[in-house]
Amino acid sequence: MVMFKKIKCFEVVFNDPEKVYGSGEKVAGRVIVEVCEVTGVKAVRILACGVAKVLWMQGSQQCKQTLNYLRYEDTLLLDDQPTGENEVIMRPGNKYEYKFGFELPQGPLGTSFKGKYGCVDYWVKAFLDRPSHPTQETKKNFEVMDLVDVNTPDLLAPVSAKKEKKVSCMFIPDGRVSVSARIDRKGFCEGDEINIHADFENTSSRIVVPKAAIVARHTYLANGQTKMLTQKLSSVRGNHIISGTCASWRGKSLRVQKIRPSILGCNILRVEYSLLIYVSVPGSKKVILDLPLVIGSRSGLSSRTSSMASRTSSEMSWVDLNIPDTPEAPPCYMDIIPEDHRLESPTTPLLDDTDGSQDSPIFMYAPEFKFMPPPTYTEVDPCILNNNVQ
Repeated sequence: MVMFKKIKCFEVVFNDPEKVYGSGEKVAGRVIVEVCEVTGVKAVRILACGVAKVLWMQGSQQCKQTLNYLRYEDTLLLDDQPTGENEVIMRPGNKYEYKFGFELPQGPLGTSFKGKYGCVDYWVKAFLDRPSHPTQETKKNFEVMDLVDVNTPDLLAPVSAKKEKKVSCMFIPDGRVSVSARIDRKGFCEGDEINIHADFENTSSRIVVPKAAIVARHTYLANGQTKMLTQKLSSVRGNHIISGTCASWRGKSLRVQKIRPSILGCNILRVEYSLLIYVSVPGSKKVILDLPLVIGSRSGLSSRTSSMASRTSSEMSWVDLNIPDTPEAPPCYMDIIPEDHRLESPTTPLLDDTDGSQDSPIFMYAPEFKFMPPPTYTEVDPCILNNNVQ
């Protein structure tokens, strides 16, 4: 049995572990190596990759597709390592750091994503080559977000739609249900409010309920096949609409929760969002309006709209006020009331002069109740006295 020398520490560390990278930015870090005993190292190599993968089973057929965004390889050297010297003798108690750095490609990159049938991953893998030892490796993921600017004219334009459905009961016409809706723009970011303007009309004999929801659609494409998943993220509902009546929403709001930006530029994986405005009709299919949304990234300088910026500035305007940290105590009663006006004893509030009459408009008059006085004390029993009289 061959005993291999153990490595105490072998890991990849990024200079900014919490950073979310964009296209063209530099990813920098170091590979740290510590040993338990004297060990010779031939080379420390790294491989950086960014890959979109799709995989699912369609019956007995495996649908699989891969798309590469990044591939970078390099052999690292210590800062004080001579260029011509290949092998490094490492000793216990020392920490050896191999620095690396590379730039992400310019242009569109897939945003880091993990779904049920596919993902977009970026990672740096380090390899430790030693004489007479198998290559040891370690891996560390980093996050990439493709900038989606929601300030383009197309995404700032309003979106509207209308739809009508005829309702029937046992093939007998039973009126109709119609929906028309509009939102101010198509592009939003996390935390934005979607203001919905909608009109509903119900001429059927049924009671219907208007609702709205933000829906995510994950689309996977491989081998000419398509797989789609739909998930409701947040929703809001209105009041019931009875037969023969109408209802309107004027700025009913629905907040965009913490979600991933839209992924629209990948050929094998897409993440799209929609605002569904629909009416639930008992005994019939829903009347659904599908308004497309584009969720932008917050990492870009222009990812927020001017309306959102103005709203935020108005909400934070209270910061400019000179509000004291602790409120001042009210003045003492004895300091502000002259001595001749001070109340020496509790009295009735001076809302009205109560002179004992029952005509007071403020106070209710309650008649005084008096108990009967006790009988006069005597040692003669009144019962025996009455019997003697009879």
